[in-house]
Amino acid sequence: MAVETGKQLRHLAVIMDGNGRWAKKHGVARLEGHRAGAEAGKRIIELAGEFGIEYLTLYAFSTENWKRSAEEVNGLMRLLKEFIDYNLQVLQENNIRLRAIGRIAALPDESREALQRGIEQTKNNDGGNLILAINYGGRAEIVDAARKIAVAALNGKINPDELDETTFRDYLYAPDIPDPDLMIRTSGELRLSNFLIWELSYAEFYVTDTLWPDFDREDMAKAVDGFYHRERRYGGRLK
Repeated sequence: MAVETGKQLRHLAVIMDGNGRWAKKHGVARLEGHRAGAEAGKRIIELAGEFGIEYLTLYAFSTENWKRSAEEVNGLMRLLKEFIDYNLQVLQENNIRLRAIGRIAALPDESREALQRGIEQTKNNDGGNLILAINYGGRAEIVDAARKIAVAALNGKINPDELDETTFRDYLYAPDIPDPDLMIRTSGELRLSNFLIWELSYAEFYVTDTLWPDFDREDMAKAVDGFYHRERRYGGRLK
């Protein structure tokens, strides 16, 4: 695969959509669709390493997902714990660091503790990064950043007149992580769904009709190949 000079897919962000439709298609409970989606999550972690991607951000649970039934939310929280416990050895073997973005403090105790345990045990890994967006919303992230900036301004640490994009970015959930180069959304939906609103400003988008549990190496290769065949102008003109 030919790669343009200076062009590299370092950070991939994924909206993992279609678990419910997959479950309906296969005549199983919704939670089984989410369980199949968790297996696809493990698969894409391995594929990210194969394709040389340093940062992988998965939209695991949004701030809006709390509106779902208590049964489904509780099941998702259990799956989160299972996913981390089950894949911790995979992360260690592949030298991958686990991180999380979102309002993590609001998660149920068992899920939050499993997440924190995984983050702590992999904090020294430097072969790649898995970022789980959990209880995450793009608007919530911007609001949380604005609150921290307001406090800093009241304490005299920031001059509001000197606030710029670079300074604002320092107050986001993970300012040290580069912005995504490519965002994949499965199941054919054509919207951001409140995902990484700030960080995806210049990302390339790839949408596939494939339901998330069915997303495989062939789908990944198509998305990556598509990325490398695009001209990234960042608001400039074609040469």
